[in-house]
Amino acid sequence: MKVSIDQETCIGCGACVALCDTVFRLNDELGKAEVIPGADCGAAGCCKEAAESCPVASIIVEE
Repeated sequence: MKVSIDQETCIGCGACVALCDTVFRLNDELGKAEVIPGADCGAAGCCKEAAESCPVASIIVEE
């Protein structure tokens, strides 16, 4: 499972980090969320929930 964040639409609300902090983190410089390098979305089991909770649909999950 692969996950990415559309940096153009992300508003940095932190919902994804709150739900799935093993995969997502906030980049303080950009003020937006990003995927933690090397994070295993499949093993974490929370990527789909994070994507569904994103208020601007910036999280893309590919199976």
